[in-house]
Amino acid sequence: MELKTFPRLGESCYFERLENGMAVFVVPRPGYGKTFACVAVNCGGMDSRLDGGGCAPAGTAHFLEHKMFDRKDGSDHQAMTAAGASVNAFTSGNITAYYFSCTDRFPEHLRTLLRCVATPYFTPESVKKETGVILQELAMVSDRPGWRRHRQMLQGLYIHHPVRNPVIGDRSSIQKITAEMLDDYYNTYYYPGNMVLCVAGDVDPHQVVSTARMILPRERREPTARALEKEPLTAVQQETITGMAVSAPEFSLGLKLEPFPNGKAGLRCALLGELAAELVCGRSSPLYNRLYREGLLNRRFSLGCNSVPGAAWLTFGGESPDPYRVRDAILEEAGQLALGLGHERFQQALRAEYGASVRGLDRFDDLCFSLARGWFSDYLYLDFGELYPSLTIGDVRDFLGRAFRPERSALSVTAAPGQVKQAGPNEEKDKAKE
Repeated sequence: MELKTFPRLGESCYFERLENGMAVFVVPRPGYGKTFACVAVNCGGMDSRLDGGGCAPAGTAHFLEHKMFDRKDGSDHQAMTAAGASVNAFTSGNITAYYFSCTDRFPEHLRTLLRCVATPYFTPESVKKETGVILQELAMVSDRPGWRRHRQMLQGLYIHHPVRNPVIGDRSSIQKITAEMLDDYYNTYYYPGNMVLCVAGDVDPHQVVSTARMILPRERREPTARALEKEPLTAVQQETITGMAVSAPEFSLGLKLEPFPNGKAGLRCALLGELAAELVCGRSSPLYNRLYREGLLNRRFSLGCNSVPGAAWLTFGGESPDPYRVRDAILEEAGQLALGLGHERFQQALRAEYGASVRGLDRFDDLCFSLARGWFSDYLYLDFGELYPSLTIGDVRDFLGRAFRPERSALSVTAAPGQVKQAGPNEEKDKAKE
C-alpha cells in the first residue's frame, strides 16, 4: 500500500488500487472508538445510460439503492443494525454510497457491506413492493418546501444537464422500473473499477485491502466517460414561485458556474467558490448581519458550492419575507467586493474557511464522502491543505465578477398567497402536487 502524508494538516492516508480497479483509501485514527466505512459508486440520479443500449427511467439509481441491502434470506441492513452498526445509504446527482459506522465488529460489518454491493438480489415481487414504498417517499418529499424550491432552482439554472431532474424520479418513471431494468443498471455501473472504498478509524489498512480483495469480483473494467450536452452559462428561468402552505416565504438562489475541471484544479475551484460565497453573505459577513438586523434573513440561512460532472453552481437559501431584496443585495455585494475586496477581510475569510475544513476532518463521514467524490473527479481531497494558501485576492475578485451576474441566477421561492412582498417578472405559480 502507498502511504500518503499531508504535513500541513498532520494527516496521512493509505491508498491501494486493487487489481480489479477498485480504489481503497484508509485514514488511520489510532485510539478512536468509532470507525466509519463507505463504498461509493460513480453513478447517481444524472446517470441513465445502459450498456446494452437505451436509457433507464429517471430514479433508477435511487431505486437500486433501496434494493441493494436485500438478500434471499433477509436484509443486510437489518443484520448489520442488529449487530450494532449504524447503516445507511444515499443517492445524489452523480454518486450512490453505502456506509456504516460502528464501535466494534468492524471486520464483520465490512465484509457484509462489500458483499452487499457485490451480490445484488431482487425479484419482480420485491421490486413491485418497493415501487409503492418509493412512491410514498416521493409524495412526502414533494410536500417539503425545501425539496420543491431546490428542484425548481436547478430547473431554472439548467436546460440540458440531467442534474435538473429529481434523483428520485417522478411517478411515471418510478412505475416503469422493473427487476430486469435494475439488473441492467447494476451491470452497467456496479463494478469495482467504478467504485471506491473509504475507511476512517482505528483499523488495520492491510486488513481492509485484504477483505476487499477477497470479496469483490476480480475482473477489471475501466469506467466509461459520461457524454453530456454543452450548457449555456445563462440561467433558463430567473424567477419561479411555487404556491405552498408555509409559515414564511422560503427561497433558493442559484448561480450558474463554469463546470469544474477534473484534478486539483477542480478542487481549487470548489474551495474558491466556498470562499467567495462566505465573503459575500456568510454568517460573519457585513451583508448577512445587515439583512439579519433588517429581518430579511434568520438563522436558517445557508450557502454552499456544489458540483457534478459537467455542472457547478452556488446556492444561497433560507426564509425571508422578501427573497427578491435578498437576491439583489447578494448580487450587489458581490459586485462591490469584486472591485474593492480588502486584504484583511480576504485573509480573515481564508483562515476561517481553512480552519473549518481542518475541523471537518474529525467528522469521519464527511471525510470519507469527500475522499470518494475526489477520487471520481481525479483529485485527492486532503490536498486542500496545500491549495488554500494558493488562493489569492485576485482569484476571488475575478470569481465574484464572473459568477455573480443576474443572467446566471435562478431564484426559486415557495410561499403562500400574499406572503411575498414583490413578485418577479417571470412569476410561475404551481400549486399542483407533483
